[in-house]
Amino acid sequence: MSAEETLQFAPPSLDEQERMVEAMLFSSVEPLSAEAMERRMPRGANAAEALRRLEAHYQGRGVTLIRVAGKWAFRTASDLSFLLRSEETATKKLSRAAIETLSIIAYHQPATRAEIEEVRGVAVSRGTLDLLLDMEWIRLGRRRESPGRPVTFVTTDAFLDHFGLESVRDLPGIEELKAAGLLDAQPKGGFAVREAPEDDEDDDDAPDVDQADLF
Repeated sequence: MSAEETLQFAPPSLDEQERMVEAMLFSSVEPLSAEAMERRMPRGANAAEALRRLEAHYQGRGVTLIRVAGKWAFRTASDLSFLLRSEETATKKLSRAAIETLSIIAYHQPATRAEIEEVRGVAVSRGTLDLLLDMEWIRLGRRRESPGRPVTFVTTDAFLDHFGLESVRDLPGIEELKAAGLLDAQPKGGFAVREAPEDDEDDDDAPDVDQADLF
């Protein structure tokens, strides 16, 4: 192989690989895995190393590189989220019932509708579950191997992405939720999300709650 051919097939420099990864992440609507990006890059490129360099480069800046469910994405720095709060509040709000339902699914998944109602102590309206499904924050899981084979609900990667979590293991702990007033101590040492005073069928009359109030 000639020197010219060797140069042609030589992997790009680390700086150039970093630029390639940066471009792909900025142009992608969804988080991307290192493997997916590396498949698009020239032979010999190392997307994982480029991500490590890029992550260090963006530390302390207004935009940061975070890992979400094993994939990577650029997100606004958490301490600057208040700058976007007004837009977020204006475009999408959740009722208290929806927040409680989402919280129960996140911490007890996979959870059936009956299990959600048992924790909340009130009925869960179909509208609440449909809303969370439409937002793609929850999805249907496997059916329970029990009478009636009820469906279960689990959270999605979109849920993790929205709240900046790498996995459900990064959800706030019990003590944090108790301090925020979102948990009530139960008899037998268990904990559950604080019960709503009314059935979900009255969701339309319930005060709206910002998504940011969930965790």
